[in-house]
Amino acid sequence: MPHGSQQRPLASVPGLPRLRCVRRAYTTMLTITVCMFALAYFTGRSLGYPLRDPDGFLGPAWVRAPLLILGAFVADIVPRTLWRSRFKPQQFRAEATLLIREHWTRERIQLVVLGVLSFYVTYVSYRNLKNFLPFVRGGTRSGDYELHKFDQWLFFGNDLAVLLHDLLGTGIAAHVLSYVYLIFLPLVPISVTIWVVWSRNVSFGYWYVTAQCICWTLGTASYYMIPTLGPNFAFPWLYTDLAQTGVTSLQESLWFGRWFTIDNPLGGGVQSVAGFASLHVGVTLLMALVTQYTVRHRAIKVLVWTYMGITVLATTYFGWHYVADDIFGALIAFTSFYLGGLATGQKFDEHGRHSHPTTTTSSVPVESDAR
Repeated sequence: MPHGSQQRPLASVPGLPRLRCVRRAYTTMLTITVCMFALAYFTGRSLGYPLRDPDGFLGPAWVRAPLLILGAFVADIVPRTLWRSRFKPQQFRAEATLLIREHWTRERIQLVVLGVLSFYVTYVSYRNLKNFLPFVRGGTRSGDYELHKFDQWLFFGNDLAVLLHDLLGTGIAAHVLSYVYLIFLPLVPISVTIWVVWSRNVSFGYWYVTAQCICWTLGTASYYMIPTLGPNFAFPWLYTDLAQTGVTSLQESLWFGRWFTIDNPLGGGVQSVAGFASLHVGVTLLMALVTQYTVRHRAIKVLVWTYMGITVLATTYFGWHYVADDIFGALIAFTSFYLGGLATGQKFDEHGRHSHPTTTTSSVPVESDAR
């Protein structure tokens, strides 16, 4: 998603409130972030359990987030500097300076820093609230039986997992779907970086990150609303024929990690099992929707929508989620997409199939994005 070409300055576009909607966007984003962190912090205090960095094996979050920002800066400047200088070393400095002046404006830097930090704080808060779920809702009866029966009702008494295994097989398909499913783990922070660094309009970057924060927040609420384990953990005999894949190893790790944490909540583990709703569906559908509305290249749109569809298939194939989980995950995606759009000043047409920003930056005026 390359940055748009240089356009006439904002001052020549009469009547446009400078970044009014962007201010509203980052206010919304930061408000959600602060609320999620406060909820995680005070929930932990009430239980007597500390907040944890869920991905600490990759290094502390306060190191990962700045490294992600630095990596994005290098990934943007170095290749384009080499290309624009035609690989002539004597022109490297001049071209790099020009690129920084053109693209890394004050508005862009603000978006990158606030966007990445807000996403990380919201995500870490989400993971901690997910970790606390068995201790807060442990006395609540699991909804797995009802959701499983709903799946069987939808498919005339059949188990959807068994139908998919019979249709696709349990060997090659399992390995392919496992690979696609596991891409989600690194893709989410990478996608946030892509939108905050290379979005054509700064408001598009705020739209994506704000919608991400809303999505993780609503997903957390759904976990507490209907606590479930998911079909693979509640009905494991339906998945014993699947080939051993990366997903299998992940599921085993999550299951043992859940019981280790429940038995020893101060031991340093993180509980990460919750089925309703599917945030794999919610986040990938959100990614596809924002891509559809903000990216011009058809090939990228097709790629993202295809990835989303395969991910939805994988959630039921491996037993991560019931159909109801996926449906509710999709509702979370549409809600986050729309609310994020409103918060960032996106104006949808009467049929809702297109949008354009009602805010701008000094280098990309509204008219150029509305076309």
